[in-house]
Amino acid sequence: MSEVYKVAVLPGDGIGPEVMDVSLEILKKIAEKFSFSFEFESADVGGIAIDNHGHPLPESTLELCKRSDAILFGSVGGPKWEKLPPDDQPERGALLPLRKIFTLYANLRPVTVYPGMEKESPLKNSEGVDVIIIRELIGGIYFGEPKLRKKDSAIDTSRYDRSDIERIAKVGFETAKLRGGRLMSVDKANVLATSVLWREVVTEIGERDYSDITLEHMYVDNAAMQLVIKPSQFDVILTENLFGDILSDLAAAIPGSLGMLPSASLGESSSDGRQFGLYEPAGGSAPDIAGKNLANPIAQILSGALMLKYSFDRDDAAQALESAVLSVINKGCRTGDIAGGGNSISTTEMADEIAAQI
Repeated sequence: MSEVYKVAVLPGDGIGPEVMDVSLEILKKIAEKFSFSFEFESADVGGIAIDNHGHPLPESTLELCKRSDAILFGSVGGPKWEKLPPDDQPERGALLPLRKIFTLYANLRPVTVYPGMEKESPLKNSEGVDVIIIRELIGGIYFGEPKLRKKDSAIDTSRYDRSDIERIAKVGFETAKLRGGRLMSVDKANVLATSVLWREVVTEIGERDYSDITLEHMYVDNAAMQLVIKPSQFDVILTENLFGDILSDLAAAIPGSLGMLPSASLGESSSDGRQFGLYEPAGGSAPDIAGKNLANPIAQILSGALMLKYSFDRDDAAQALESAVLSVINKGCRTGDIAGGGNSISTTEMADEIAAQI
């Protein structure tokens, strides 16, 4: 009997539902090819959940996630909900709680400039860029206490414990082991106490357990500059929550479109090596093009490939899906965001091209 993977599908707002729809069809096709199946169940999250349930993360949505093997997430937010109190807005009220509740401490953001797409990059030196940023996701200044807001002052606390750093460092070193054997740890150890601890712990783990990995350290301001000057020098970047948020968005601009970039937010591995995770495109809800069949579905589709790899240990299916995407890109198929002013195809046409390659 073939395996059945239960996936909580949270399309969200804006372009989320339309890129999710075509992605699910492609995942079904991959599943058929490799003799397993998905059990998809959808629920509201973000702005649509506020409209329908009065909260960006309804209890019914949370319960669906708890009984699923993984979460496939679309995108949330838009102008309609921007005037709500910060904690009630779609992203802060949905994504941050999901990360914390499921202990999704490791965010993986691969950034690749595919051959033939260098001209879409805003950088002249984007050739050969293939980097993955590993961001600690549930510590640091986003979750540290106390948090305090008064009329004319505010406090945010950044905190890291040794155990927080150890577990994310292991992800960084293990990822480097599977790639080029190089790890760049990014911090601000010349200023911040949390960064001093970060550098100490990462160095200790590298010397003790990963002597075969080349470990380097870089201050975050220099890392931002180097990502612009020569992004191809990086292979695996490891960093804390706030720095990772900023650097991953900076790096995401290098390929020329957020519509190309997936992400995975992972928890601890189970005994069989699988990880519960939340998988989502790097871009936002793009309300200006929502419902127009213009959005690039590749980031959502490749997020599905990451789900196959990390949550279901199906590297075979993940590689087949990634190869299908690469084949379509090599054919010259382009949605509007990556067409460079040339001929473009629609969301559904791009999905059909990828499906045909599968």
